[in-house]
Amino acid sequence: MRNETIDPKIVEEFLSFTRNVAEAPKLVPAPDEISLESTPYDIAYEEDKMRLLHFRPTVQSQTKVPFLISYAIINRYHILDIQQEKSWVRKLLESGIDVYMIDWGNPSNIDKYLDFDDYVNTYMENCVDFVRKESDVRNVSLQGYCTGGTIATIYAALHPEKVRNLVVTAPVIDGWKDTTVVSNMAKHIDVDKLVESIGNMPPEFMYYCFSILKPFEQGLEKYYKFFKNIHDKNFVDSFLRVEKWLSETPPIPGELFKQWIKDIYQDNLLIQNKMFVGGRQIDLQKITMPIFIQIAVGDHLVSPECSMPLYYAVASQDKTLRIYPTGHVGMIASSYSQKQILPELCQWIKER
Repeated sequence: MRNETIDPKIVEEFLSFTRNVAEAPKLVPAPDEISLESTPYDIAYEEDKMRLLHFRPTVQSQTKVPFLISYAIINRYHILDIQQEKSWVRKLLESGIDVYMIDWGNPSNIDKYLDFDDYVNTYMENCVDFVRKESDVRNVSLQGYCTGGTIATIYAALHPEKVRNLVVTAPVIDGWKDTTVVSNMAKHIDVDKLVESIGNMPPEFMYYCFSILKPFEQGLEKYYKFFKNIHDKNFVDSFLRVEKWLSETPPIPGELFKQWIKDIYQDNLLIQNKMFVGGRQIDLQKITMPIFIQIAVGDHLVSPECSMPLYYAVASQDKTLRIYPTGHVGMIASSYSQKQILPELCQWIKER
């Protein structure tokens, strides 16, 4: 019989890990006990569950044209202001940009019939008009992130006279070219039966979608890294903030979800200029304002191939496409974002 020995380093690493697991309850608060320390803002306008946030300036000199952010319909806006050193909002403010953001709120059962028309031609339209009036400007700069980028794109096509510049970050545009797990699943579900059965899409459904994107990373690896770094205050703080953000996923109105699955993923109407919202056809050639498209090469929620076709579909003469070596969240909440992505965006905005 061979006398085999275990590497002492492996034994020590295992013992250290188990000690960290045992100490975790004494060292780490629950995610819902974490304060996100958001950048100060005022609620400028409210309608139903939706709120329009106006962030307070941090510098005296500001751009004349306000910047309105359309956040995604999945999760909450906090990821754009997750902590001071990684805050998308704070960086914009420090660059002298006047920032507003739409918080879509938490839809309830009474909201299950809200659709694209409500989100684009009522909520976003009223927010844009409010900002235009409050700032005394003819049009605004508009940014949309993820599914919010799709909504912003549709709005810009329907109301181009009210959008001075369009920024879209990881937008869902060409559903047939999206190779993500979420897209593949969406293309094969009976969405009519699903919405008829449960109404709004509950947070639990979204958690399931997220979990199958990267099952090993989301189910095991991230918790291994967490316990391994339990004594690293900065790591733990960042981890818990993201967990808090993930745990606050709101429902999605049933009718909006149904239209999204059918028109964007299954029938792929938007990129073909065959989609209708509020009885009006969406023609991407109506987008003629300057446009900045931001894409992450490692995006596991919206694949780059899904977003890139927008660059070629619009009629804008002034258009910029940037592809960054990061992921979906890393593009808007990371040190890389602060050092590379946001400085480019802020410069682009101020030049226009």
